[in-house]
Amino acid sequence: MNIKLTVYFEEPFWVGVFERTSNSLYEVSKVTFGSEPKDYEVYEFMLRNFYKLRFTKPVKLMDLKEKKINAKRLQKKVKKETEKKGISTKAQETMRLEQESKKVERKEISKTKKDEEKKKQFELKQQKKKQKKKGH
Repeated sequence: MNIKLTVYFEEPFWVGVFERTSNSLYEVSKVTFGSEPKDYEVYEFMLRNFYKLRFTKPVKLMDLKEKKINAKRLQKKVKKETEKKGISTKAQETMRLEQESKKVERKEISKTKKDEEKKKQFELKQQKKKQKKKGH
């Protein structure tokens, strides 16, 4: 399992994006920190809250091959990624897909609630009509 945390400034808050890869499955979680977090605060947050994070549904990655990386090359890669600002496009795409799926779920739920409410109102009107026809 590989876990990557990217902390960046997204107006007006500092945001952390956790990317988790395991068995060719990719998951993302976004956390808002508020003011700029110190290194020890981020570390403490990870220790206390990592298992409480809600990751997106797993997305399958194609051709994810883990091979041993030379130590110097790894240092260069880490330096390059720390200089880079923002989050990866994979993470953005995954979060967008998750947001769209939740949006569809919300629409379906609200539609069923509206239909139930209309049905309830219709039944109430029918009941009132019957009461008027019966008389006293």
